[in-house]
Amino acid sequence: MQKITSLFLLLACLLTQSAKSQDLLDMLGDPSSKEYTTATFKTSRLIIGQSIENVAKGNLNFIISHHFGRINEGSYNFWGLDQSTIRLGVEYGLTDKIELGLGRSTYQKTIDGFVKYKILRQDNQKMPVSVSYFGNMAINTLKWDDPTRENFFSSRLSFVNQILIARKFNNELSFQLTPSFVHKNLVKRAIDQNNIFAVGAGGRYKLTQRFSVNAEYYYLLPGQTADDFDNSLSLGVDIETGGHVFQLFFTNSQPLFERGFITETQGKWNKGDVFFGFNIVRTFTIVKPKEFRK
Repeated sequence: MQKITSLFLLLACLLTQSAKSQDLLDMLGDPSSKEYTTATFKTSRLIIGQSIENVAKGNLNFIISHHFGRINEGSYNFWGLDQSTIRLGVEYGLTDKIELGLGRSTYQKTIDGFVKYKILRQDNQKMPVSVSYFGNMAINTLKWDDPTRENFFSSRLSFVNQILIARKFNNELSFQLTPSFVHKNLVKRAIDQNNIFAVGAGGRYKLTQRFSVNAEYYYLLPGQTADDFDNSLSLGVDIETGGHVFQLFFTNSQPLFERGFITETQGKWNKGDVFFGFNIVRTFTIVKPKEFRK
């Protein structure tokens, strides 16, 4: 009898523990059924700003970004096509969560480097959004206006920190918010801001499997920078053709890196101060995944 009682007690403990485990799975979601959201946006750039997407581990993106001149310059400059601003960049997927990037722009002869880190990923259970951190450092390599004035290397530096918060609502519609903080080590005037806050917002609507329309806007919070410059607004399309993604767009921002287009946009859409531009993204596999190695 004692043995039977002990057996019943053991079974009761096992059943209780199983129920507790099931309750925990119900609370946390069954890991085996969790599916992460993919392809919230087509590439790592929404238009000229960063998107939530990272380059896959072991892959390298080579990006050619090109702006022509202002459309309102008329036929003499062939509606801006006689002029250009260019950025050449590379982005590498160091891990599944970490992306590193480096680029060089003709605007102020700027060199910029960045890191993007995935913090959270949208899934089909408890997480409704994806969240990433983006940190950028840019170096202005123009010659000093006054060579007789003492300046330091640190005076050339600026920094951008962003939190990328995105949600893919369905197979067609994705949206992203981008709170941004920009710091400039050196400004021209005493009234100019060293620290600037802005909020970006953008989205994509996919019309076909390989074609989507995109919009992106950066709002400068009130301050001297907002008084002197304009908010960046870009409208464009993504076209995927196998290993390439072509992004065609119109924007009132001439710079092609974060500090530039967030805090130094001077174009006005209502006056035709608009630049036509494009990004060409080509992906190369540098390190093959283990399952594809021989």
